Amino acid sequence: MRIDILTVLPEMFESPLNCSILKRAQDKGLAEIHVHNLRDYTINKHRKVDDYPFGGEAGMVMSVQPIDACISKLKSERTYDEIIFMTPDGETFDQPMANSLSLLENVIILCGHYKGVDYRVREHFITKEISIGDYVLTGGELPALCVTDALVRLIPGVIGDEQSALSDSFQDNLLAPPVYTRPADYNGWKVPDILLSGHEAKIAEWRYEQAMERTKRLRPDLLK
Repeated sequence: MRIDILTVLPEMFESPLNCSILKRAQDKGLAEIHVHNLRDYTINKHRKVDDYPFGGEAGMVMSVQPIDACISKLKSERTYDEIIFMTPDGETFDQPMANSLSLLENVIILCGHYKGVDYRVREHFITKEISIGDYVLTGGELPALCVTDALVRLIPGVIGDEQSALSDSFQDNLLAPPVYTRPADYNGWKVPDILLSGHEAKIAEWRYEQAMERTKRLRPDLLK
């Protein structure tokens, strides 16, 4: 899978993309993640990528030209399955969406910034708009990292135990059940006996019951 991230703050991606699962996926050749500085594509001599909005609204708006130049260059080199714009008013990102997007081959993610992007970008280039929640951040860089991490970890071979990803919360619209590790008794706080029994069927039943109970209590909306 190849992910191209378009941003005005490429330095925000340096550390996250070079550690943990994201680094491992790239080292294995299972994922390519390329970060593009939109300032490299502007024709403005001061490398500006924003301007004042028509109509007098407060704030600055990302310009069409550098975004067009970057996307057009990338599209001339390969075909993209989705061109995603990270925006608070997009479709809310969830695990089923992550599962679907992780099957794609080439994806562009545009990080919004300032007051937003010239709407013509959304009209003529963007194929999918994604939000990570009903709140506003300084820019789309952190949301883009969230989406990138969620997709890459689902690529077969990235996580050593693929069943681990399949048993995560939200994969079956349920929260994950409680998990424990050694010691079995810590300060009198004991691991449930069923998990020490070795009875796989009963353990599976217990995990389902716990997942259902936690979902009903914490996220009843998922059961609808």
